[in-house]
Amino acid sequence: MDGKVGNGERRKKGNNVVEELLRENCGWAVVDGGLATELENNGADIKDSLWSSKCLFSCPELIKKVHLDYLEAGASILITASYQATIEGFLSRGFSQEESESLLRKSVKLAIEARNSYLKNSSTNRKILVAASIGSYGAYLADGSEYSGDYGKDVTLNTLKEFHKRRLQVLVEAGPDLIAFETIPNKIETQAYVELLDELRIETPAWFAFNSKDGVNVVSGDSLTECGLIADTCHNCVAVGINCTPPRFIHSLILSMTKVTKKPILIYPNSGESYDPEKKEWVESSGVTDEDFVSYVHKWHEAGAALIGGCCRTTPDTVRAISRVLKGL
Repeated sequence: MDGKVGNGERRKKGNNVVEELLRENCGWAVVDGGLATELENNGADIKDSLWSSKCLFSCPELIKKVHLDYLEAGASILITASYQATIEGFLSRGFSQEESESLLRKSVKLAIEARNSYLKNSSTNRKILVAASIGSYGAYLADGSEYSGDYGKDVTLNTLKEFHKRRLQVLVEAGPDLIAFETIPNKIETQAYVELLDELRIETPAWFAFNSKDGVNVVSGDSLTECGLIADTCHNCVAVGINCTPPRFIHSLILSMTKVTKKPILIYPNSGESYDPEKKEWVESSGVTDEDFVSYVHKWHEAGAALIGGCCRTTPDTVRAISRVLKGL
C-alpha cells in the first residue's frame, strides 16, 4: 500500500463531513452568501479580472471580516475567496509562481482563521466547514463565458485538466474541509474535475454546483442531469446542486437533481440579477428582494435541498433570513 486510502474508504470519509453537519442540524445546513457582493458593500473595488481574489493581496483582513459576518448571520459553511483566484491570473499581474500559490493558500487560511476567531469568541460549538472555491475556466477568462460555457473549439478536456491541476493541488494542501467546484457551466469541465480528483488521488471531499439560465440545462445547453450523473460517480462527491442561478429556476432544478443522485442537494442561488461582463457589474432591475428570495426557502427544502445559501448579490441579511426559516422547520 502507498499510504493512500482506497476509493470506498475515501467515499466514507468524505461523506462524514457533510453528513455529520446535516445530522447535527436536523437535515439542513446554511451556506454563506455572496462574498464579492459583501466585499463591495464594505468598500472594496473588485471591478477587476481577478474579481474578489484581488482582495487576497489588497485587503485580506476585509475578507476575514466578511467571513465573520456570515458566521454571525448563521452560516455553517464558508466558501473561500478563491473562485477567480488562479495561478495564471496572478502571474499575469506580476506575481511569481511561489507568490501565486501562496495567495491561493491564503484564501483557505483566512476562512479558517475566521472560523477559529468566531468559535473562540462565541458561546456556540456548532460545526463549521471551510469549502475551498474553484471557479470555472470561464471565470479565469473574465469574459462572461462562465455564464455561457462556450470556451471555443481549442479548449479540450486536457486543456481544462492542465489549467485546474496545480490550483487544485495547492488548495487541497491548504487544508480545507471541502472543495467547492462552483458555477460549472458545461459537461466537459465536470468531467475534467472528476478525472483530476481521481488521477491526483485527492482525498478531500468535494461538491459540484452547476449554473442554469433556463431551469432545465446548464448554461452551455448541456443536460443538467447528465452533468449531475458525472458528478455523482465521483468518489469525492458529497453534494450536488446549483449555484449562481435565478431563484425562479431552483425548484425545478432540485427535482431534476433528485432523480440522478442520492447525495445531499446543494443550492445557493443568486438574487436573480443578470451580469454584464463588459461593465463587470450586475443589472439590478432583474433581481428579487431578500424577502422574495427567502420566501422560496421552505419550498426548496421540501423539494429536497439540504444545503442552502446564497450566491452573487446576496448578503448576511439574506443568510440570516435563510437560517431563521430553516430553524423554524
